[in-house]
Amino acid sequence: MLGNIILADWIDPIYESLSQVALGDSVAVSVGLSSSQPDEFARVDDIKEGLLQPIDKTEGWWEWLVSFKSLLNIPLFTLANTSVTLMSLVVFILLLTIFVMGASYLKKILRDRILPRFVQDGGLQYTLARMSQYSVVVIGVLVSFQFLGVDFTGLAVIFGFLSVGIGFGLQNITSNFISGLIVLFERPISVGDRVVVNGIEGDIEEINIRATKVKTLENISIIVPNSDFVSKDVINYSHGDPTFKLIIDVGVAYNSDLDMVLRALDEVASESNSVMKRRKHDVHLRSFGDSAWNMKLIVWVPNVKNRYTVQNELNQAIVRKFNERRIEIPFPQRDIHIKSGKNPLAE
Repeated sequence: MLGNIILADWIDPIYESLSQVALGDSVAVSVGLSSSQPDEFARVDDIKEGLLQPIDKTEGWWEWLVSFKSLLNIPLFTLANTSVTLMSLVVFILLLTIFVMGASYLKKILRDRILPRFVQDGGLQYTLARMSQYSVVVIGVLVSFQFLGVDFTGLAVIFGFLSVGIGFGLQNITSNFISGLIVLFERPISVGDRVVVNGIEGDIEEINIRATKVKTLENISIIVPNSDFVSKDVINYSHGDPTFKLIIDVGVAYNSDLDMVLRALDEVASESNSVMKRRKHDVHLRSFGDSAWNMKLIVWVPNVKNRYTVQNELNQAIVRKFNERRIEIPFPQRDIHIKSGKNPLAE
C-alpha cells in the first residue's frame, strides 16, 4: 500500500540511525573498558557513570520507535481484499481532509477573484466555482483510496451492493443529488434569481448537493430540496431577463374626463425615475365596472426584485396626481329599490 510505503520510508531511516547510535555507544564502552592506555580512555567507573545513562536513553527511544512502528502496521479491517492498517487509515483521512479544505478554498478564490474578471453572470460564476470544488473533492477521494491501497475493481463490487440499499432506503437523497447536478448544469435557476417555489417567493442564495437555500422577502431562509426545482412548477422571474412588466389597476368615476385621466396616468409614469424609459409605458381602459372605469397603467421595471417598491411609489403618485386634477376614485356602490305593495303573507 502506497500510504504504508511512504510512512515506512520515513520511519525506517530513523529506526536504523538510532540502532547504529546505540550499537556505536555499546562498542565504545566495550573498547574503553578493555583498553590499557589510560591517556586515551577514562577509568571504568567514569565510563559507567557517563555512558550508561545515554545508552539507556537511546535504547528507550529505540524501543518506543519499534513499538510505534508495530502499532501503525496493525491490520484494523479488510476492504476489497485489502488489509487496512492504522498507518494507511491515518494517511487516508489526512489526504481527504486536505483535498476537501483545498476544494473549499479554491471555490472561494474562483468566485471572489478569478471568475469576476472573465464572467459577468453571477449565476454562471457560482456554477463554475461549485463544479470546480466538486471535481477537486472527487479527485481527492480517488487519490485517498489509492493511498489506502484499495483496488477500484473491488470498490465497484461494494458500490454495487450499496446501490441496492440506495434503491430501497436512500431514494430521496439520490433524487436530490441528481437534481442538484441537473440544476447546476442546466441552470433553470441560478444564485440571485427571484423565484416562486411551493408558493414561496424569494431569492436563490445557495445551491448545494442535496438542497437549495432560498431567502424569502421576510428575510427567512428556507431549505428547498433540489428535486422540487426539477419535478414541480417553479416561477423564475429572473431567468434570462431581470426586467418585469408591472401592471397597476385603478378605477375612476364615470363622470371623470377620460382624456384628463389618460394624461394624468401618463404623467405619473413619465415622472417616475424607477420606470424604464427605453420601453414605452401604456395606459389602457380595460373594462367598465359596476361603479368605475377600470384603468391599467403598464410600465417596465429594470429589476424584478424592486417591483413592490416601484408599485408603492406609483400608487402614491397616482393618488397625488388624481387629487391635483380632481379625479375621483370611487368606492363600490349599490342601489337598492324597494317596491311598495301588499304583503301576501299578511293575507
